[in-house]
Amino acid sequence: MSVPRLEGPGVSIRPLRPADIDDCCRLYHEIGWDEPGLSPSESRDQRQAWLDWAIRNEQQLAALHQPPYGERVICDGDGAFAGLIGIVPRLEPFGRLPGLGGDPDARLTAEVGLFWALRPAWQGRGLATAAARLLSGWMFESLGLQRILAGTEYENAASIAVMRRLGMRIEANPAQEPRWFQITGILEAPQTEGRNTSPPEPAAASARL
Repeated sequence: MSVPRLEGPGVSIRPLRPADIDDCCRLYHEIGWDEPGLSPSESRDQRQAWLDWAIRNEQQLAALHQPPYGERVICDGDGAFAGLIGIVPRLEPFGRLPGLGGDPDARLTAEVGLFWALRPAWQGRGLATAAARLLSGWMFESLGLQRILAGTEYENAASIAVMRRLGMRIEANPAQEPRWFQITGILEAPQTEGRNTSPPEPAAASARL
């Protein structure tokens, strides 16, 4: 169930490796994900601990035949580190969303989520959409998923635009909190076996460009 190296036009996805530490530190710093109050050396130590865990996590999940949760590297057409993309567990009250029941008292349920984050210098080039399309296609084909979800905040127009370009249905949570559950993008598996196999029309994807 390991995610192999995936190749697409102008983009590729590969596993994390120890040498990615500097790029991971730059990514978190540039998009404002460093933990407040930490010095640069403390932030690096935190990223190092995460990177070591992420690499071991991928290996152990594969050995246990578990879903391949975790982050991978998005590379541009030249092979440069552009950002991260990941398969993540989502545990939220999805039944509260209008399109999934609209029950204000719905309890938590588990779904498979898609996450992405790009360094600012690589934003606006379509890399997030291309990488998300590449990974979600593999997830549907190899994992046999029924649907994939992504989440973001109301004001994150860039990520909502990525969701729309992927063909996701956008669902808004009537409640304000938590922030990562304000907007949910839902991508259903392509139809097969004689049914409509056309990809969904994009509207007129947790996740940061």
